[in-house]
Amino acid sequence: MYTDLPDRKIVCLDMRSFYASCAAVMEGLDVMDTPIAIIGNKERKGGIVLAASPALKKEFGVQTGMRLYEIPDDPSIRLIEPKMQFYIDVSMEIARLLNRYVPKEAIHVYSVDESFIDLGGTERLWGPPEETVQRMQDELVDQFQLRSACGMGPNMLMSKLALDLDAKKTGFARWTYEDIPSRLWPVAPLSRMWGIGSRLEKTLNNMGIFSVGDLAHTPLERLEQKFGVMGNQLYHHAHGIDLSDLGAPLIEGQISFGKGQILYRDYTKREDILTVILEMCEDVALRAREAGKAGRTVHLSIGYSKNSLGGGFGRSRSMYEATNDTMAIYRLCTKLLDEFHDGRPVRRIAISLANLEDEYAMQLSLFDQHKWRNRQLGKAMDSLRKKYGPTAILRAVSYTDAGTAVHRSKLIGGHYK
Repeated sequence: MYTDLPDRKIVCLDMRSFYASCAAVMEGLDVMDTPIAIIGNKERKGGIVLAASPALKKEFGVQTGMRLYEIPDDPSIRLIEPKMQFYIDVSMEIARLLNRYVPKEAIHVYSVDESFIDLGGTERLWGPPEETVQRMQDELVDQFQLRSACGMGPNMLMSKLALDLDAKKTGFARWTYEDIPSRLWPVAPLSRMWGIGSRLEKTLNNMGIFSVGDLAHTPLERLEQKFGVMGNQLYHHAHGIDLSDLGAPLIEGQISFGKGQILYRDYTKREDILTVILEMCEDVALRAREAGKAGRTVHLSIGYSKNSLGGGFGRSRSMYEATNDTMAIYRLCTKLLDEFHDGRPVRRIAISLANLEDEYAMQLSLFDQHKWRNRQLGKAMDSLRKKYGPTAILRAVSYTDAGTAVHRSKLIGGHYK
């Protein structure tokens, strides 16, 4: 199966405890010895732990995603708010360091703290790839005082799996096609596999598939019949096969446009909840228009406040015609909210537009005289935002107490710059 496949030298580099490490450097601390928590907002007891240093995890059991009120009241713990612009600046400097080893085209910055590097053809300059990786890791410590982990494989997928499933414990791991039966196939539960979330895992479990090995030995026809193109990808990824170019998504094909956010407080009034939903529909529609796509299926997910025992709902509904019109998406979200919301306070909202098709395939409706006008209006608003910033033009509801768009425009990645 693997004889004719490319055997590249792709490295997936992850900066360990990146946010906590950057904060430690700024404060003159040792991230390995000092309990550090990066808190989204120290003024709110419900502020989220965005990152935790190894010492904080080991000594106090604090993990990323916990809340400020769950952190023990111990004087040795340092609570630090994120400086997102600083983290981005450091990430750019790390990319410049990598550029000393390989050309820019051989680097794909996957996220602020993770990058893919193609070391193919560098042997004559730097020696064996394993030694090159070690040199890069040593230089990152010397220049930035930042530790890293690296996974290496014959393609992007395998290098990512080597990182997530092996190197994050050991610092470095190299996986080859020969390692797939012994290292990849035993992986379970399936959500540990890159590209498989909890919902997909549940569906696969219901099909009797519980490990990556089970997935690899499921007939391709059965997976394609159940999941379509995604079934083909799942089958080949379970065999460690990935033919995508550096920088391409590991699971190819944008299947939806979505946005989610945790609200700053509990929202109880219907009109306040709809204010945020409208702002989010605007963002989802904008992204679809920028990509030249339109969608038929809208999904609304609502999470209730912990003060009302949590829970929530997620519901989808399809339209007769594909759209990327903000108000069309909003109207459908309104129907879903009115139908399924049980009145409890809302703390989380997520919206997605799926079942996509190319925008030029949209048909003009004989019954909707404003469809073309709304399409042009949306593009005009997009143009203004692109030129003058996201708050150049907003709907009036964004300036009410319930609106979040103005505040979030001052953030990077959801946090203060």
